[in-house]
Formats: sequence, structure tokens, C-alpha cells
Amino acid sequence: MALRPWYAALKEAANYQERKIHVHHHLKSSIFMASRNQGSAPRALVVEDIKVDCVILMHMLHKLNYVATAVENGKEAIDLFVEGKTFDIVFLDKDMPIMLGPKTVAKIRAMGATKVKIVGVSTDFGAREAFMQAGADVFVPKLMKLETLEAMLQVVISKKNMSS
Repeated sequence: MALRPWYAALKEAANYQERKIHVHHHLKSSIFMASRNQGSAPRALVVEDIKVDCVILMHMLHKLNYVATAVENGKEAIDLFVEGKTFDIVFLDKDMPIMLGPKTVAKIRAMGATKVKIVGVSTDFGAREAFMQAGADVFVPKLMKLETLEAMLQVVISKKNMSS
């Protein structure tokens, strides 16, 4: 019996998680790290409370050779910026516990992080306006396709190379 395409992708992502993603504890919650030791590989932050969505996005970023960190809510994302961590791109879900995505965007921008590209991601198409008003660069509806992600990341890489 053939697996449905979405189920096969989910199963692949789950297998990937077991093999490649190391679980660390940070501020009483897990942070998933997917990285390759490739010098100055681009850095991404995934702020997502739904584990399946997080694993799928982390898997896609890994396939595109990104060093990716994931946290479960906006407060944890802010804490990383306060600690001095830097990212080339941040993906934020809209509805999360503790701090919503648009509020997190506004706080990141208020901290002076103007060079980082921020992408709002949600199943709620009405979220576009909230993210853009808060200072996000782009809004992408869930579920993001690998081709969409790759095109977006190419823009980030080219901007990073131009500023270096």
C-alpha cells in the first residue's frame, strides 16, 4: 500500500528528527538544533509551538544547508536576541503561547535588529496585516513549499553577501 504524499513527508521528517536533530534545554523548553559545520552557513531561527510544523521547516532548512535553531514561543526568541545571538532570517508563527508572533516581531525590531529578515507564517490569512504592521518583511501562508522557502532564502543570501 502506497503512503499518501503528506504522510510520507511527515514520516521522513520524524525519521530525520530522530537521526539528526539534537535536543537541548533552554529556558525550561526544548530547542532543536539542525546544523552543519560549514563555516559561515546562514543562520535561521524558527519560532513555532507546533512540533510537526517545526520539524518539517527545520528539515527543509537543513536540506538547504542552513544552521537552524527552533524555539517554542516569542519570549524564547527575544531571549536569544538579548543573549546576543544573531540570525539571517527568522520564521515566526502567529499564534503561540506566552508571546504572539506579531508582538515578537515588534520587540525584535525595537531591539534594533533591522538587518534580520523576518517572515510571518500562519494558516490565518488575516495574519498578513498584523505581521506587516509589526515590522515583518514577508508573510507566507502555512504550509510552505520547499521551492518557496528556497527562493526566499536566496534573497537573504544575496543581501548578506552584498553587505559583507
